Amino acid sequence: MSEKIFLCSICNINSGTCKEDCKFCSQSVRYKADIERYKQKPMDAICQEAIHAQSNGALGFCLVTADKGLNDKTLKFVCDVAKEVQKVAPKLRLIACNGTASLEQLLVLKEAGIKAYNHNLETSEAFYPQICTTHPWSERYETCQNVNKAGLVLISGGIFGLGESQEDRISMLASLKSLHPTSVPINFYHHNVALELEPNSLTVDEALALIRLTRETLNEADRIMVAGGRELMFGSRQAEIFDNGANSIVIGNYLTTKGRVMSQDLEMLRTLGLDIAKTV
Repeated sequence: MSEKIFLCSICNINSGTCKEDCKFCSQSVRYKADIERYKQKPMDAICQEAIHAQSNGALGFCLVTADKGLNDKTLKFVCDVAKEVQKVAPKLRLIACNGTASLEQLLVLKEAGIKAYNHNLETSEAFYPQICTTHPWSERYETCQNVNKAGLVLISGGIFGLGESQEDRISMLASLKSLHPTSVPINFYHHNVALELEPNSLTVDEALALIRLTRETLNEADRIMVAGGRELMFGSRQAEIFDNGANSIVIGNYLTTKGRVMSQDLEMLRTLGLDIAKTV
Protein backbone atom coordinates (compact mmCIF):
# COMPACT_ATOMS: atom_id res chain seq x y z
CA MET A 1 0.00 0.00 0.00
CA SER A 2 2.90 2.37 -0.68
CA GLU A 3 1.63 4.01 -3.86
CA LYS A 4 -0.32 7.25 -3.91
CA ILE A 5 -4.09 7.13 -4.26
CA PHE A 6 -5.70 8.95 -7.18
CA LEU A 7 -8.98 10.67 -6.27
CA CYS A 8 -11.72 11.38 -8.78
CA SER A 9 -15.08 13.13 -8.50
CA ILE A 10 -18.01 12.83 -10.88
CA CYS A 11 -20.55 15.46 -11.85
CA ASN A 12 -23.92 14.45 -13.29
CA ILE A 13 -24.41 17.43 -15.61
CA ASN A 14 -27.49 15.89 -17.30
CA SER A 15 -29.61 13.43 -15.36
CA GLY A 16 -32.26 10.80 -16.01
CA THR A 17 -33.01 11.49 -19.67
CA CYS A 18 -31.70 8.33 -21.35
CA LYS A 19 -34.01 6.28 -23.59
CA GLU A 20 -31.83 3.14 -23.64
CA ASP A 21 -32.87 0.01 -21.75
CA CYS A 22 -29.71 -0.82 -19.75
CA LYS A 23 -31.19 -2.87 -16.91
CA PHE A 24 -28.64 -1.69 -14.35
CA CYS A 25 -29.25 2.03 -14.87
CA SER A 26 -31.76 4.14 -12.97
CA GLN A 27 -31.17 7.00 -15.42
CA SER A 28 -33.20 5.22 -18.10
CA VAL A 29 -36.63 6.82 -18.49
CA ARG A 30 -38.06 3.34 -19.10
CA TYR A 31 -37.85 2.28 -15.46
CA LYS A 32 -39.30 5.44 -13.89
CA ALA A 33 -36.88 5.34 -10.99
CA ASP A 34 -37.36 7.99 -8.32
CA ILE A 35 -34.35 10.14 -9.16
CA GLU A 36 -33.66 13.77 -9.95
CA ARG A 37 -34.00 14.48 -13.67
CA TYR A 38 -32.78 17.55 -15.56
CA LYS A 39 -31.55 18.43 -19.04
CA GLN A 40 -28.63 20.61 -17.99
CA LYS A 41 -27.28 21.28 -14.51
CA PRO A 42 -26.73 25.03 -13.99
CA MET A 43 -23.18 26.10 -14.76
CA ASP A 44 -22.74 27.72 -11.32
CA ALA A 45 -23.63 24.44 -9.59
CA ILE A 46 -21.17 22.49 -11.75
CA CYS A 47 -18.39 24.97 -11.03
CA GLN A 48 -19.07 24.82 -7.29
CA GLU A 49 -18.82 21.01 -7.41
CA ALA A 50 -15.51 21.32 -9.27
CA ILE A 51 -14.10 23.76 -6.71
CA HIS A 52 -15.21 21.48 -3.85
CA ALA A 53 -13.66 18.43 -5.52
CA GLN A 54 -10.36 20.20 -6.13
CA SER A 55 -10.22 21.48 -2.54
CA ASN A 56 -10.63 17.88 -1.29
CA GLY A 57 -7.73 16.53 -3.31
CA ALA A 58 -9.46 15.23 -6.43
CA LEU A 59 -7.34 15.25 -9.57
CA GLY A 60 -10.00 13.86 -11.90
CA PHE A 61 -13.36 15.53 -12.54
CA CYS A 62 -15.76 13.63 -14.77
CA LEU A 63 -18.56 15.36 -16.70
CA VAL A 64 -21.33 12.78 -17.18
CA THR A 65 -24.40 12.99 -19.41
CA ALA A 66 -27.29 10.53 -19.34
CA ASP A 67 -27.90 9.71 -22.97
CA LYS A 68 -26.86 7.02 -25.41
CA GLY A 69 -24.22 9.24 -26.93
CA LEU A 70 -23.17 12.68 -28.05
CA ASN A 71 -25.23 14.90 -30.32
CA ASP A 72 -24.43 18.46 -31.38
CA LYS A 73 -26.29 20.06 -28.46
CA THR A 74 -24.73 17.82 -25.82
CA LEU A 75 -21.27 18.18 -27.34
CA LYS A 76 -21.51 21.98 -27.15
CA PHE A 77 -22.74 21.84 -23.54
CA VAL A 78 -19.89 19.57 -22.43
CA CYS A 79 -17.36 21.81 -24.17
CA ASP A 80 -18.86 24.94 -22.57
CA VAL A 81 -18.75 23.28 -19.14
CA ALA A 82 -15.15 22.16 -19.66
CA LYS A 83 -14.05 25.70 -20.49
CA GLU A 84 -15.77 27.16 -17.42
CA VAL A 85 -14.48 24.51 -15.02
CA GLN A 86 -10.91 25.12 -16.19
CA LYS A 87 -11.27 28.75 -15.08
CA VAL A 88 -12.36 27.96 -11.51
CA ALA A 89 -10.54 24.68 -10.83
CA PRO A 90 -7.45 24.63 -13.06
CA LYS A 91 -5.77 21.72 -11.24
CA LEU A 92 -8.51 19.27 -12.20
CA ARG A 93 -7.98 16.84 -15.06
CA LEU A 94 -11.22 16.93 -17.00
CA ILE A 95 -12.84 13.66 -18.03
CA ALA A 96 -15.91 13.31 -20.25
CA CYS A 97 -18.36 10.41 -20.00
CA ASN A 98 -21.00 10.94 -22.64
CA GLY A 99 -21.72 7.54 -24.17
CA THR A 100 -21.13 6.65 -27.80
CA ALA A 101 -18.72 9.07 -29.46
CA SER A 102 -17.17 9.34 -32.89
CA LEU A 103 -13.54 10.22 -33.50
CA GLU A 104 -14.59 13.66 -34.74
CA GLN A 105 -16.62 14.38 -31.59
CA LEU A 106 -13.79 13.26 -29.34
CA LEU A 107 -11.38 15.58 -31.10
CA VAL A 108 -13.77 18.49 -30.43
CA LEU A 109 -13.81 17.57 -26.71
CA LYS A 110 -10.02 17.40 -26.72
CA GLU A 111 -9.81 20.88 -28.21
CA ALA A 112 -12.08 22.16 -25.39
CA GLY A 113 -9.69 20.87 -22.73
CA ILE A 114 -11.00 17.38 -22.03
CA LYS A 115 -8.03 15.12 -21.22
CA ALA A 116 -9.70 11.71 -20.86
CA TYR A 117 -12.85 9.88 -21.90
CA ASN A 118 -14.67 7.28 -19.83
CA HIS A 119 -16.72 4.64 -21.61
CA ASN A 120 -17.23 1.32 -19.85
CA LEU A 121 -17.70 -2.03 -21.53
CA GLU A 122 -19.94 -2.91 -18.54
CA THR A 123 -19.72 -6.70 -18.96
CA SER A 124 -18.72 -9.40 -21.43
CA GLU A 125 -19.80 -9.33 -25.06
CA ALA A 126 -21.70 -12.60 -24.55
CA PHE A 127 -23.65 -11.42 -21.48
CA TYR A 128 -24.34 -7.88 -22.71
CA PRO A 129 -27.62 -8.72 -24.55
CA GLN A 130 -29.00 -9.86 -21.19
CA ILE A 131 -28.67 -6.35 -19.76
CA CYS A 132 -29.12 -4.10 -22.81
CA THR A 133 -30.95 -4.59 -26.12
CA THR A 134 -31.07 -1.06 -27.53
CA HIS A 135 -27.44 -0.87 -28.61
CA PRO A 136 -24.71 -3.50 -29.08
CA TRP A 137 -21.61 -4.15 -27.00
CA SER A 138 -19.54 -3.68 -30.17
CA GLU A 139 -20.55 -0.02 -30.22
CA ARG A 140 -19.03 0.42 -26.76
CA TYR A 141 -15.83 -1.25 -27.82
CA GLU A 142 -15.64 0.93 -30.94
CA THR A 143 -16.04 4.12 -28.90
CA CYS A 144 -13.11 3.04 -26.73
CA GLN A 145 -11.06 2.49 -29.87
CA ASN A 146 -12.02 6.00 -31.02
CA VAL A 147 -10.77 7.42 -27.71
CA ASN A 148 -7.38 5.87 -28.32
CA LYS A 149 -7.32 7.17 -31.91
CA ALA A 150 -8.14 10.68 -30.68
CA GLY A 151 -5.14 10.66 -28.36
CA LEU A 152 -7.29 11.04 -25.24
CA VAL A 153 -6.63 9.00 -22.11
CA LEU A 154 -8.94 5.98 -22.13
CA ILE A 155 -10.85 5.16 -18.96
CA SER A 156 -12.86 1.96 -19.28
CA GLY A 157 -14.15 -0.67 -16.87
CA GLY A 158 -17.37 -2.40 -15.97
CA ILE A 159 -19.86 -3.58 -13.40
CA PHE A 160 -19.76 -6.68 -11.25
CA GLY A 161 -22.87 -8.19 -9.67
CA LEU A 162 -25.28 -8.00 -12.62
CA GLY A 163 -25.91 -11.75 -12.62
CA GLU A 164 -22.93 -12.49 -14.88
CA SER A 165 -20.81 -15.61 -14.56
CA GLN A 166 -17.14 -15.72 -13.60
CA GLU A 167 -16.45 -16.59 -17.23
CA ASP A 168 -18.16 -13.33 -18.24
CA ARG A 169 -16.00 -11.39 -15.79
CA ILE A 170 -12.81 -12.91 -17.16
CA SER A 171 -13.97 -12.20 -20.72
CA MET A 172 -14.74 -8.54 -19.95
CA LEU A 173 -11.33 -8.05 -18.34
CA ALA A 174 -9.63 -9.63 -21.37
CA SER A 175 -11.51 -7.25 -23.68
CA LEU A 176 -10.51 -4.31 -21.52
CA LYS A 177 -6.88 -5.41 -21.61
CA SER A 178 -6.96 -5.35 -25.41
CA LEU A 179 -7.94 -1.66 -25.30
CA HIS A 180 -5.02 -0.62 -23.02
CA PRO A 181 -6.97 1.72 -20.70
CA THR A 182 -4.98 3.96 -18.39
CA SER A 183 -7.63 3.73 -15.67
CA VAL A 184 -10.10 0.90 -15.02
CA PRO A 185 -13.17 1.87 -12.96
CA ILE A 186 -14.75 -1.14 -11.29
CA ASN A 187 -18.36 -0.70 -10.18
CA PHE A 188 -20.46 -2.98 -8.01
CA TYR A 189 -24.13 -3.06 -8.92
CA HIS A 190 -26.17 -0.83 -6.61
CA HIS A 191 -29.78 -2.01 -6.83
CA ASN A 192 -32.71 0.37 -7.28
CA VAL A 193 -36.22 -0.96 -6.60
CA ALA A 194 -37.38 0.33 -10.00
CA LEU A 195 -34.92 -1.89 -11.86
CA GLU A 196 -35.60 -5.40 -13.09
CA LEU A 197 -32.27 -6.91 -12.07
CA GLU A 198 -31.95 -8.84 -8.84
CA PRO A 199 -29.85 -7.17 -6.11
CA ASN A 200 -26.11 -7.76 -6.14
CA SER A 201 -25.41 -11.09 -4.40
CA LEU A 202 -21.61 -10.84 -4.25
CA THR A 203 -19.97 -11.22 -0.85
CA VAL A 204 -17.28 -8.80 0.29
CA ASP A 205 -14.62 -11.50 -0.08
CA GLU A 206 -15.78 -12.25 -3.64
CA ALA A 207 -15.72 -8.53 -4.48
CA LEU A 208 -12.19 -8.16 -3.12
CA ALA A 209 -11.12 -11.17 -5.19
CA LEU A 210 -12.52 -9.44 -8.29
CA ILE A 211 -10.44 -6.34 -7.58
CA ARG A 212 -7.37 -8.60 -7.34
CA LEU A 213 -8.31 -10.31 -10.60
CA THR A 214 -8.72 -6.94 -12.30
CA ARG A 215 -5.29 -5.80 -11.10
CA GLU A 216 -3.66 -9.07 -12.18
CA THR A 217 -5.30 -9.01 -15.63
CA LEU A 218 -4.79 -5.31 -16.34
CA ASN A 219 -1.31 -5.09 -14.85
CA GLU A 220 -0.30 -2.39 -17.36
CA ALA A 221 -3.06 0.00 -16.29
CA ASP A 222 -1.93 2.92 -14.14
CA ARG A 223 -5.04 2.85 -11.99
CA ILE A 224 -7.62 0.37 -10.78
CA MET A 225 -10.45 2.50 -9.45
CA VAL A 226 -13.22 1.29 -7.18
CA ALA A 227 -16.15 3.47 -8.16
CA GLY A 228 -19.93 3.04 -7.92
CA GLY A 229 -21.27 0.80 -5.16
CA ARG A 230 -18.14 0.95 -3.00
CA GLU A 231 -19.87 2.03 0.19
CA LEU A 232 -22.74 -0.44 -0.18
CA MET A 233 -20.55 -3.36 -1.26
CA PHE A 234 -17.76 -3.08 1.30
CA GLY A 235 -19.29 -1.23 4.24
CA SER A 236 -16.87 -1.23 7.17
CA ARG A 237 -14.29 -3.13 5.08
CA GLN A 238 -13.69 -0.41 2.48
CA ALA A 239 -10.06 0.00 3.51
CA GLU A 240 -9.32 -3.54 2.28
CA ILE A 241 -9.72 -2.55 -1.37
CA PHE A 242 -6.24 -1.00 -1.31
CA ASP A 243 -4.63 -4.24 -0.12
CA ASN A 244 -6.25 -6.01 -3.06
CA GLY A 245 -5.01 -3.83 -5.91
CA ALA A 246 -7.08 -0.64 -5.97
CA ASN A 247 -5.17 2.64 -6.09
CA SER A 248 -7.98 5.02 -7.00
CA ILE A 249 -11.46 5.85 -5.70
CA VAL A 250 -14.35 8.14 -6.50
CA ILE A 251 -15.00 10.63 -3.70
CA GLY A 252 -18.32 12.33 -3.09
CA ASN A 253 -21.63 11.43 -4.69
CA TYR A 254 -22.24 9.22 -7.70
CA LEU A 255 -24.75 9.76 -10.50
CA THR A 256 -28.04 9.03 -8.75
CA THR A 257 -26.80 7.66 -5.42
CA LYS A 258 -25.07 9.30 -2.49
CA GLY A 259 -21.49 8.54 -1.61
CA ARG A 260 -19.71 9.20 1.66
CA VAL A 261 -18.90 12.71 2.76
CA MET A 262 -15.52 13.46 1.19
CA SER A 263 -13.91 14.10 4.57
CA GLN A 264 -14.66 10.50 5.63
CA ASP A 265 -12.68 9.08 2.73
CA LEU A 266 -9.83 11.50 3.34
CA GLU A 267 -9.74 10.43 6.99
CA MET A 268 -9.73 6.76 5.93
CA LEU A 269 -6.69 7.37 3.75
CA ARG A 270 -4.90 9.26 6.52
CA THR A 271 -5.60 6.46 8.99
CA LEU A 272 -4.17 3.92 6.54
CA GLY A 273 -1.07 6.05 5.99
CA LEU A 274 -1.87 6.45 2.30
CA ASP A 275 -0.86 9.59 0.43
CA ILE A 276 -3.13 11.30 -2.06
CA ALA A 277 -1.69 11.71 -5.57
CA LYS A 278 -0.93 15.35 -6.36
CA THR A 279 -0.11 14.85 -10.02
CA VAL A 280 -1.34 12.52 -12.74
